[in-house]
Amino acid sequence: MPTVLRIKGYRFYFFSNEGNEPKHIHIEKAEASGKIWLEPSVEIEYFYGFTARELKEVKEIVINNLELLKNAWDEYFE
Repeated sequence: MPTVLRIKGYRFYFFSNEGNEPKHIHIEKAEASGKIWLEPSVEIEYFYGFTARELKEVKEIVINNLELLKNAWDEYFE
């Protein structure tokens, strides 16, 4: 489970066996978890246990670090 980014208590990671799926990132903080597609656009797959404020914050973090997240995916799976 490569961790790509840790910021504001959130951990952004992907599973090492997910290279056959479109680029995405998993997010966790305490008991909350989520998954966001990175391509073709940033879209939420699911979010469990996050508040509305956290959801907005996570989306902003993903958008602000989109190239970093996509590059980490490419480096790991390609």
